[in-house]
Amino acid sequence: MLSLTTTRERNRSHSGESGFSLIELLVVVAIILIIAAIAIPNYLSAKIAANQASAAQTIRTITSANVVYSTTYSNGYAPSLAALGGVAPPTCNGAILLDPLVSGAPNQKSGYVFNYLPQGATITGPPAGCVAGYYQYLVTATPLSVATGTDSYCSDEPATIHYSTVGAAIATPIACEALPALQ
Repeated sequence: MLSLTTTRERNRSHSGESGFSLIELLVVVAIILIIAAIAIPNYLSAKIAANQASAAQTIRTITSANVVYSTTYSNGYAPSLAALGGVAPPTCNGAILLDPLVSGAPNQKSGYVFNYLPQGATITGPPAGCVAGYYQYLVTATPLSVATGTDSYCSDEPATIHYSTVGAAIATPIACEALPALQ
């Protein structure tokens, strides 16, 4: 009898202590929500800053690829982003100088869309089998939305990267060069 009574008392004392109370769970959920409210805006601003840095670097890469294209193929600047991309073996119509994300449609990377606009006249007498290159170009990077970036970037043959805090597309080399230069 003694052991049966002791077992019942143990069961009664443990049955009321299993699990968490509703108040304890609500406190934990409230703490998690407070931490999330602090962290999410910082995460979003860090992601935007990373996207913008990536866009500026990609503009720099396109500009460098254009210089390499011009000196390698003696065809002026590339006629398109696709001519700076391509697959092996490299040719003047597919130089394999750019990441396929940038050189292939839809020309997007890290929340930005890249546009390449040849400017001026085409090169006369391009090398055999080559699409004629151009004497000038304009390359731009525009954010897909305000969640991916707030600044737009551009560059042309002087290779200086300019930016606009408005985030709008930049249409001409004159408009590009009127913007502040990226330091």
